[in-house]
Order: sequence, then C-alpha cells, then structure tokens
Amino acid sequence: QVQLVESGGGSVQAGGSLRLSCVASGISNSRYCMAWFRQAPGKEREGLAGIYLRGGNTVYADSVKDRFTISQDYAKNTLYLQMNSLKPEDTAVYYCATKYFTCPEREISSADFAFWGQGTQVTVSS
Repeated sequence: QVQLVESGGGSVQAGGSLRLSCVASGISNSRYCMAWFRQAPGKEREGLAGIYLRGGNTVYADSVKDRFTISQDYAKNTLYLQMNSLKPEDTAVYYCATKYFTCPEREISSADFAFWGQGTQVTVSS
C-alpha cells in the first residue's frame, strides 16, 4: 500500500524560501507520477507541479513555475518542492500525491491522483 508523508512546512516571511519533502513507501517501480498540491481555506485544491519518476519529466502550474521547483531522490524515495520568493497568497496546506503512470501534460488535477499524504501547513506572512 502506498503511503506518503510530507514534512518541511512552517512559517516564513514574504520573500523567503521553504523546501517541502515527501517520503513515499509502497511504490515498487518508477512508473509513477508524483505531484504537489495545495489547498487554502475556502478554495479548491490546486495542482502545482508533477514529476514522472521514470525520466524526471516535470509539469508546472503557471502560477508557480517561476518560483517553485519539483525534484526527486529516487534512491531515498523522496519528493521535494523547493519554494522561493514566497508570497502571502502561497499560504495553504501542501499535499503530495501519486498516481500510476505518467503525469498530465498540462493541468494537474486532484481527481487523477489516488494516493495522498496528510499535508503540511505553509504560512507566509507579509
């Protein structure tokens, strides 16, 4: 069974950086897409970035592609999200998720992902 555990959230001032981590277990091969989502209070869950473990192809939402970077350490079963130039509107609970096979080419939709972590809170103050 796939399990995902996020860490690295916290409070930071606007303009700062954070790196989120997601440790995965139960993924038996590299034919998985792993992704980061976030959900702010009163808003829908938003797909931010995805990476196909086999080959490392990435996809980003336009809202974060110039500030966030998704990466993986396959040997450590760990997914990362480097977040730079953080803004107050980035405040949300951040989730990692995974699905079998390739990532979507454009929109990263939560409906496509079967396995989810518990989330980690990111708070950006002005």
